Amino acid sequence: MPINISDDLPAAKILKEENIFVMSEDRAVKQDIRPLNIVILNLMPIKTVTETQLLRLLGNSPLQVDITLIYPKSHLSKNTSNEYLFKYYETFDAIKDRKFDGMIITGAPVEQLKFEDVDYWEELTEIMDWSLTNVYSTFHICWGAQAGLYHHFNIPKHDLDKKLFGVFSHKINKKNVKLLFGFDDDFYVPHSRHTEFLKEDINNVPELEIFAESDEAGPYIIATKGGRQIFVTGHSEYDTFSLRDEYIRDTSNGIYIEIPKNYFPDDDINKTPLSKWRSHANLLFLNWLNYYVYQETPYDLNILN
Repeated sequence: MPINISDDLPAAKILKEENIFVMSEDRAVKQDIRPLNIVILNLMPIKTVTETQLLRLLGNSPLQVDITLIYPKSHLSKNTSNEYLFKYYETFDAIKDRKFDGMIITGAPVEQLKFEDVDYWEELTEIMDWSLTNVYSTFHICWGAQAGLYHHFNIPKHDLDKKLFGVFSHKINKKNVKLLFGFDDDFYVPHSRHTEFLKEDINNVPELEIFAESDEAGPYIIATKGGRQIFVTGHSEYDTFSLRDEYIRDTSNGIYIEIPKNYFPDDDINKTPLSKWRSHANLLFLNWLNYYVYQETPYDLNILN
């Protein structure tokens, strides 16, 4: 997919080195087509890492996509400079009068807080309400999925006895779902979280369906009927070394954490982990863009309601 992003966004250089087609702003404006407009609400502390992970997956399609990055203005970032945010990001106030084909709400390292104790919770709920009328399909990731299910459907999260950390096997629950086209019967996804949803809570909401789940990690892909809202509890977008970096970060800070399951060969942290989820991740984002955004969104976004 030609991704239209700022020419000097740090992720652009990385993606070009990986032979992912990144379209310059000058070239994009000369093409006589309507690209998909995708807005990414990036709640992760190190913005550049998440940008690269998501743009890598959004680039695996022949469709042209214009990317808008936003951040919560009610939160003071400790890991990303104000200069970077002002240069590459917008605030919600700046884009709230626009319509978008799709939206991604990322995870955030705040899951052990109550939702209402997160400093940008009020702003986030305003954005999630806005997405119902201004975005055709919204893709929520990890804590973003927890926040969305809680806000829209009053589904609570529950603390786990220990962190769910590793790469886990998943299975398809519902056949002939476009979001799952091409999936293997058994596929792998990284998870890194301290909380979970209960399957029975989700099943009690008639508007929701569980498309895929894991015996160890629980419900994985949950969607509203019609696919206007998709909630993904894992991190299919993670790089090969993301779990390793989290493990090193926590142990270096004196935090006890178990070695991520099913990740390092022979559970040896000195061995290079193998990515078991890359093909699944590409299919998931490609199917979402193609079947839930591109083929469903009206050409004129002003008719969204």
